[in-house]
Amino acid sequence: MFLLHKQRNNEKEGRTKNKRMKNSEVKSKKKYDLEDRLIDFAVSVIKLVESLPNTKSANHLGGQLLRSGTSPSLNYGEAKSGESKNDFIHKMKVCLKELRESFNCLRIIQRAKISPEEQQVICLIEECNELISIFVKSIVTATKQ
Repeated sequence: MFLLHKQRNNEKEGRTKNKRMKNSEVKSKKKYDLEDRLIDFAVSVIKLVESLPNTKSANHLGGQLLRSGTSPSLNYGEAKSGESKNDFIHKMKVCLKELRESFNCLRIIQRAKISPEEQQVICLIEECNELISIFVKSIVTATKQ
C-alpha cells in the first residue's frame, strides 16, 4: 500500500515537473529578442515586396516599404551601442519613425489591394503595430531614467 502511494506521488511529481518544463518552454518560445523580431520583420517585408506586381504604384510603395521596413533592425543595432543616453533615445526614435512609415505604407498596400498576399500584409500590419508599441514604451522608459 505504501509503495503504491509512493509510486502515485512520484507519477504526479513527474507530471508536475513535465508540466512545468512545458510551460517554461512555451514561455521561452514566446519570449522574443527584439533584435531578432526586427530582423524577422525586415525579412517578411523583403518577401512581401518581392511578391508585389510590377506596376508603378507597387514599385513606388514597395521601394518605400523596403527602405522603411528594413531600417529599424539596422538602426536598433546602432541604438544598442549608443554613445550616450541621448544618442540611444535619438536612435530609438529613428526606429519608431521608420516603423510608423512602414505601418502606413502597409495600410496603403492593403487598402489599395496591391498585394496578392493579403494575409501576409495583415500579419505585417499587426507585427508593425506591436513593434511601434514596444518602441513607444521603451522611449518613454528611457526618457524617464
